[in-house]
Amino acid sequence: MAVSRDILVLRALGLGDLLTGIPALRGLRRAHPDAHIVLAAPQRYTELALLSGAVDEVDPTPGLGGLRPRAEAPALAVNLHGSGPESTADLLALRPQRLLSHRHPAFPEVDGPPWRPDLHEVDRWCALLEWAAIPCDTSDLGIDRPDGYPDRSSVVVVHPGAAFAARRWPADRFAAVAAALRDKGCEVVITGDSGEVDLAHTVAAAAGLPPSAVLAGRLELLELVALISDCRLLICGDTGVGHIATATGTPSVLLFGPTPPARWGPKGTGPHIAVWAGDVGDPHGDRPHSGLLLITVSRVLEATATLLEDCA
Repeated sequence: MAVSRDILVLRALGLGDLLTGIPALRGLRRAHPDAHIVLAAPQRYTELALLSGAVDEVDPTPGLGGLRPRAEAPALAVNLHGSGPESTADLLALRPQRLLSHRHPAFPEVDGPPWRPDLHEVDRWCALLEWAAIPCDTSDLGIDRPDGYPDRSSVVVVHPGAAFAARRWPADRFAAVAAALRDKGCEVVITGDSGEVDLAHTVAAAAGLPPSAVLAGRLELLELVALISDCRLLICGDTGVGHIATATGTPSVLLFGPTPPARWGPKGTGPHIAVWAGDVGDPHGDRPHSGLLLITVSRVLEATATLLEDCA
C-alpha cells in the first residue's frame, strides 16, 4: 500500500465530542499546513467540521469498526477517539506511517502519553498533541455563524433533550423554566433532534407555548448553530448543544448531573453558568441521575437572571 501525505484523525463520536476536539484539530492544522487532513466522523457533522477550518475532508464513519480502507496509507493517523484498544486497532489496520495515540497495554509498540481520566475533554486531546510537540490553544474553540439562515436573535432557546436519560433534567422542570421566561416576556423556542420532537412538544404544551415554538426536528445542524449563535440565551443539559453555545460565545445555563463540569463544562470565562449539585455517577444511565434531580427550577431561574435581562 502506497503512503500518502494525508493525515487521518479518528473522532467518530457525537456533536460535543467534535466541538471539544476543535482546538486539537486546529493545532494539527497549524503544525501541518500543507497536509490534507481527513476527519473520520459521522456524516451528519460534515458541514460543521468543515466550518471549523481545521479539516479538509470528512470520511463518513459512524463509529468504531467503521473506518473504510484507504487506497493509500496515511502518513499520520491521530486517535482523538478514545483510550483504546478498539480505536487504536482501527487506525493500525490502515498501516499509517506514524500513529499518535495514548498508550495502551494491548499495543506496547505504540508510544504515547498515559490516559488521564481527570482531564477536561478539551485539555485531553490538546495534551496528546503537545506530547508530540504539536502546540495547541485550548481556548481556540470558536466557530463562525453559518451564513444563509434567518436571524433569531430575539429568542431564548430551551433544549430539554440529551443522549442518555441520566443527563436529562425532567421535562416538567424545563417546562416550568420556559413558562417563567414566557411570563417575563421572553420569546421561547424548544429545540431537539428528530428523536426528541415529542419531548419538545410536551415541554412546550406544559409551558403554555404554541406548537410553533417547537423547532425540534425542523432544523438542520448548521441552522441550529446559527440559531444558538443568534439567541439571547441557551438553557440545556450536559449535551452537544451546550458546546455550540461555548463555540459561538452565546450565554448559556448548562445543567450537569453525573458528570462534573470540570470534565465537560464550558471552557474559559465566557457568559456560561454550569449548574451542578456536586454528585457524580454513570452518564449513560437509563434514568435521571440523582445529582441532576437535586437541581431545582428556582436555582436554574436564578442562573438565567444572571445572564438575561428582562425580555419585555
